[in-house]
Order: sequence, then structure tokens, then C-alpha cells
Amino acid sequence: MSLQPTLAVVEATRFRGHDPAYHDYVQLLVGNVIAAANEDGWNVRRLAADAGTDRLLEATADVDAVVIVGGEDIHPSFYGAETGYANESRHLPEADAAQIALVHRALERRLPLLGICRGLQIVNVALGGTLVQDLGQECDHVNRGVPIPQVLTTHTVLPEDGSRVAELLGSGPVPVRSAHHQAVDALGAGLVVTARSHDGHVEAIEHAEAPVLAVQWHPEDVAAPAGQVSALLTALAPQATRVPALALA
Repeated sequence: MSLQPTLAVVEATRFRGHDPAYHDYVQLLVGNVIAAANEDGWNVRRLAADAGTDRLLEATADVDAVVIVGGEDIHPSFYGAETGYANESRHLPEADAAQIALVHRALERRLPLLGICRGLQIVNVALGGTLVQDLGQECDHVNRGVPIPQVLTTHTVLPEDGSRVAELLGSGPVPVRSAHHQAVDALGAGLVVTARSHDGHVEAIEHAEAPVLAVQWHPEDVAAPAGQVSALLTALAPQATRVPALALA
């Protein structure tokens, strides 16, 4: 019997036959998360949310922590908006619903959870928040019109003093790698903004009471600062279930 804690790494889907280049790059990023978690002593269980809510909740019933990784845009119906916006990706509503249900259960159980890119947006939407649907053609959070491996761009974020992300990565400015055209608009219930980018967009959120932390960037990218994804994974350590992720003054 293994004494290793079990970490569920949950992606939206394992199949993107319509876009092999994007699929391959997502798999590289997910693989980097898994490799870092294995090095840190986790028994990793890789899951795809498009299998449906019931199957995802069943497959994560006994895990010790969860990472929700990047992927496609969340369907706007989950945050009260419409389709037809600029740079819209394909949508996977079944995966959205399953990941949202997983966030709700993690909060109920005080299960440590880390959201990455889409994962941050899932956390926010799950708690009633909304999204800026497109940051515009001139935003420097994603490179447009380039091959998929070149879409990530480098910028800085400034963590809030006293936040979990500042504890893990320093008070900043922190260099990060990102590739997102959406961002938090209205903040979900119980969430606190704990880092912003140089242009003011939300880049990290934490729950005020539960051990939930989410970042809008990709700490697992090959060009991210060394050790950044491992540092964030420490927020999922088993003791996190007994200590709030953020202590409010």
C-alpha cells in the first residue's frame, strides 16, 4: 500500500484531433505538471473532465488534492454571457460542468486545489464570477499569429503582501509565462485577488477560507522560471487541508 498522497491532474479533454499542434502543446504542459508532481512525491492520477461530471467526481473521490490545468474557453452560458466574441475557442460544456462540480466539492471538503490558466477561470466561474471575454488584439498576455509553441509571452505579476502566492513565489515583481485572451471580470464569492499583472489584470486568486489557489499564467511552461510550478504545488501539501490558504487581517 502506497503512503504517497494522490494528486488528481484534471484537464478538459485528451482529444483535440481538430488541432494537433495545440493538442501536442497542451499535452507538453500537462506532462510538465505531472513530472513536477511526481518529483515532489505525489502519486498522480491524470483525468479528463469531458468524461462527465459523475465520472470525474467518482474518479476524484479519494484524492488528496487537485490541479485543474489549462485548455479551451469556458462556455459563456456558465457565467451569464453569450458566444460570438473575438478570438473565441471551441467549447466543451460537459468538461466545464464537471470541473465546476469538482471545485464545489473541493470547497465543501476543504480539499487543496490549484488552478492553472483555464483552472483559475473555472474556480472564478464556479463561485459565481464572470470573465472578460477577450482582452483585445493588442494585449500582451498572448502572442497572436504565431506557431502554437510561440504563443506564450513573458510579463510580470505583483503578488499581494501576505498572500499565499507571495509566500510561495516572493513579493515580486515575479516573471511569468502566459497565453490567455480572457481574464477575471467580476470576482466569485469568497475569492480574493492576490496578484495582478503590470497592466492591472487579475493574475492570481485565493479563497479566503479554503485551501484554493489559482494562477492565470503557466508556471509549467518550459521557459518559466525554474522551480515555479513546484513552488506552487507545495500549496497542495497535505497539511494545507488544516491551514487556511489565506489569513485575512
